[in-house]
Amino acid sequence: MPKIAAIIVAAGRGTRLGGEIAKQYRKIAGRAVLGHTLTAIADQTDIGRIVVVIHPDDGPHYRDVIAALPAAVTERLVPPVPGGATRQLSVMAGLESLAILEDAPAFVLVHDAARPFVSPQLVGRAVAAGIAHAAAVPGVKIADTIKRVDGNGTICETPDRDLLRRVQTPQAFAFAALLAAHRRAVREGLTGFTDDGTLAEWAGHSVHIFDGEAGNMKITSGEDIVEAERRLAPSATLIARAGIGYDVHAFGPGDHIWVGGLRLPHDQGVIAHSDGDVALHALTDAVFGAMADGDIGSHFPPSDPQWRGAASDQFLAHAVERLRARGGRLDHLDLTIICEAPKIGPHRDAMRARIAAIVDLPIASVSVKATTSEQLGFTGRREGIAAQAVASVRLPEGA
Repeated sequence: MPKIAAIIVAAGRGTRLGGEIAKQYRKIAGRAVLGHTLTAIADQTDIGRIVVVIHPDDGPHYRDVIAALPAAVTERLVPPVPGGATRQLSVMAGLESLAILEDAPAFVLVHDAARPFVSPQLVGRAVAAGIAHAAAVPGVKIADTIKRVDGNGTICETPDRDLLRRVQTPQAFAFAALLAAHRRAVREGLTGFTDDGTLAEWAGHSVHIFDGEAGNMKITSGEDIVEAERRLAPSATLIARAGIGYDVHAFGPGDHIWVGGLRLPHDQGVIAHSDGDVALHALTDAVFGAMADGDIGSHFPPSDPQWRGAASDQFLAHAVERLRARGGRLDHLDLTIICEAPKIGPHRDAMRARIAAIVDLPIASVSVKATTSEQLGFTGRREGIAAQAVASVRLPEGA
């Protein structure tokens, strides 16, 4: 068997998911996505070396992942390399790191870190196809009818879906040929290829397609996180918990307030140390409460000047990250905002979408309601705004 290596591309920042940690380091069933991916790739014993390309700022996260993996995986890892500004440049960095090894590989697999469900069978097919064809990518048949549209949204063509495939990773190549193609592309100022099969086509190579797997999903959204948790987390070991959060802020001078992650015009501001978002503060305390993990004041004390004027989305994201780090999952958020003004109804759906993005949940799992106090109390006198929230979570027993 020729020498085979694998490059795991883990340098992305996962902006579609939001939050304070990249998607490849999110924990699902108590293990980071990257950990699941590395374990799956290492299950193919024909792969002798594995290099992970990481973002320069992610060294601590990477080390935490590796520390939790068995020796059967870590003994095949070479030191990680920093990625580039694009996926293509990150793959090239991985290739160059393998090229300087004394036993440089004859073939290489390139795989997305955010595809933790790659099966041993798919990896095996990739190895076989790469050796047989020198350039091969997995593809899945298209079930939907595809339309090509022009700039005005008018349909101008209906391609034959039998000739179309959704391309995945791992993609397999003759190592020297792929490295040469990458170097040539950079020399010619091309750095935006989104996958190596496309780059190989551009370089003039014939690229074979082999059967991918529908279950080989790429985690790019909150819905994907939920589905990944469903597939990986054994629900019988998770205990349902709920937390309640409440927050209030007095109105003061200003022309806007922050509510539910949105900047709302108002004839007053709020008096607060941070941005004073009562909705996100209540949600944050609800998540902390479900874990019995203190409250927002203990994690982000108002006496600390670094939180003055801070955006509250980072507080909520931090609470959810702590939940997931303990192997837990967030199921649902229910928020009630209490005020006479400003009107919340026109902004309800935008708030749901913003909160869903912060916590990586489908929008259907985020409820936002608004009510008044019937002109009673401080909210009725328009002296301030309040919010209360409930977080439904599941945690491993004893966590």
